[in-house]
Amino acid sequence: MGTGTSLTAHQLIGLLVDPGSFRTWDEPADPHPADPGYRASLARARERTGLDEAVLTGTGLIGGRSVAVVASEFGFLGGSIGVGTAERITRAVERATAERLPLLALPVSGGTRMQEGSAAFLCMLRITAAVQAHRAAGLPYLTYLRNPTMGGVFASWGTLGQLVFAEPGARLGFLGPRVYEELRGVELPADVQRAETLAERGLVDAVVPPAELREVVRRSLAVLTAGPSPSSTAPLYGEEPVGAVHPKGAAVHRENAPEPQATADAWDSVRRTRRPDRPGTRELLRRTAAELVLLDAPGGRAGALVRALAILGGQPVLVVGQERGTPDHERPFTAADLRAVRRTARLAEQLGLPLLTVVDTAGAELSAQAELDGVAVEIAHCLTTLLALRTPVLAVLLGQGSGGGALALLPADRVIAAEHAWLAPLPPEGASAIVHRDGGHAAELARSQGIGATDLARVGLVDEVVPERPDAAEEPDTFCERLGVSVGAALGALAAVPEAERFAARADRHRRLGDPRSP
Repeated sequence: MGTGTSLTAHQLIGLLVDPGSFRTWDEPADPHPADPGYRASLARARERTGLDEAVLTGTGLIGGRSVAVVASEFGFLGGSIGVGTAERITRAVERATAERLPLLALPVSGGTRMQEGSAAFLCMLRITAAVQAHRAAGLPYLTYLRNPTMGGVFASWGTLGQLVFAEPGARLGFLGPRVYEELRGVELPADVQRAETLAERGLVDAVVPPAELREVVRRSLAVLTAGPSPSSTAPLYGEEPVGAVHPKGAAVHRENAPEPQATADAWDSVRRTRRPDRPGTRELLRRTAAELVLLDAPGGRAGALVRALAILGGQPVLVVGQERGTPDHERPFTAADLRAVRRTARLAEQLGLPLLTVVDTAGAELSAQAELDGVAVEIAHCLTTLLALRTPVLAVLLGQGSGGGALALLPADRVIAAEHAWLAPLPPEGASAIVHRDGGHAAELARSQGIGATDLARVGLVDEVVPERPDAAEEPDTFCERLGVSVGAALGALAAVPEAERFAARADRHRRLGDPRSP
C-alpha cells in the first residue's frame, strides 16, 4: 500500500462528472492562523496543490443527474481535517440537503489536523450531524474511501455512506500503523486495514477501481433515486394474483406459461436444486435487472451472501439473498452474513425502497465458531427485523431452503417459489439421521415432510409457484424471465398497498402460517 492515492481531487472529480459540469461551492479559506509554523505549512500546501484547503466541494452531473460532491485532497497536509476544512464540508452537506441532492463523498485523509488539536477533532461531530440530517431526509449518501482514510474521518462521515465503496489496496482504519507501533511496540499486520479485507468482512460494500467508479455511482443512484412504479394490473390484497397457488393447490397461470405439477416429487426437487448449473441468485439478477449493482466480495470471490441494488420490472429494489454452493463446495450462511441482511433491511426502510430476499441455501454455518459468533441469535434478529420492516418485503424461494439460514429471509408480505424449490428444518439427510439414525431414508423423509413448493402453498407460506419446464438448469433464460415477470408484478402490487394496510396484512399472514385449515 502506498502513502496516498495517486489521483488528486480534481483528477478524480474529472473521472466522475460529465465533462464541464462541475461547479464549485467553495468560498476562500482563512489563510492566517496565529502559529507561524502552521501558517508556513499551509502556505506550502497551497502552493504545491493550487488549493486553499484540503477539500473541494461542489456539484456536477453524473450521467446527467445532479450530484453534490465532497472530495478530499491528500496532497494538502495529508487531507487532514481542520476547523476550516470541517466547516467547508458541513456547509456542502447542508446545501446538498437543502437542494435535495444525492451526495458523494470522496475522503482521503490521515484524520484530524494535529496543529488544531481538540477543536478540529470535535468538528467530526459537526460533519456527522450534517450527514445524519441528509440521510434522515431520505437522500442518498455514498462514500468512496481512498488510500489512506484514517482516524476520525474513517470513524465518522467516511463510513456513514448508505453504500461504502473503497479504492483497491487502500489503507482504511482507525489508528495509523506508525502510531500503533509506537503505542504497542509491535507492527500492525499489513492486511488488517486493507480495503479488500474490510470488504470480505462486510465493512465495505465493494472495492471499485477509480476508472469504474462513475458507472457504479450512476447505476447506484439510478436505483436509489427511482420512484416505485405501482402496476395498474398487479393484484392487491384480496384479489387473485396471476400464477398464484392457493392453499388447496388450485392455480391461476400466466398466459402461455407451463403449469407446475400439482405436487412435484420432493426428493426429485431436492436433487434438481443441487445441480451446479441451476441458476442462482446472481444469475437471476443478471438476467432480469434493468439496472444492477452487485455488491460482491473483491476479485469476484463470491460468498454465500448476495447484496445488490436493482431495478426489476420497473421497480427499484434492494436485494439480499443467498448463493448456494455445490455438494463439493458448500457456502454456509454465517453470522456476519446475517448481520449484513439486517443492515440491508434497515437501509431499505430508510430509503423507502422495497426489499427483495432470495433464499437458496444449504443452511447456516454449523461449527464451534458459528456458535461463538451467535449465528442462532443473528437468525432471531433477522426474523424480528424483517417482520417489523415498514417497507414492502418480497421473498423468493429459488432453490434449496434448508434450516434457520433459509427461515431468516422468509418473513415477507408475499413469497414466490420456483416449482422445485423446497423448505425444510434440515436437509433430508439430516432429518433421516434424527428419525432413523442413518441417512438412508432421506428420500422418504423429503416426501413425507411437506417440503415442496405446492405443499408450502397449502400451509400459507407460498403465494405463487413459478413453473420450471423442463428444468431451470436446462432453460435458464426462459425460467429467469418467467420468474422476473412474477417478481416485477409482485413488487408493483406491494407498492400500491398503503403502508398501514400492508403491515396489518403481514401480521395476519404470519399469524396463520403453518395451518392448512386457515382461510
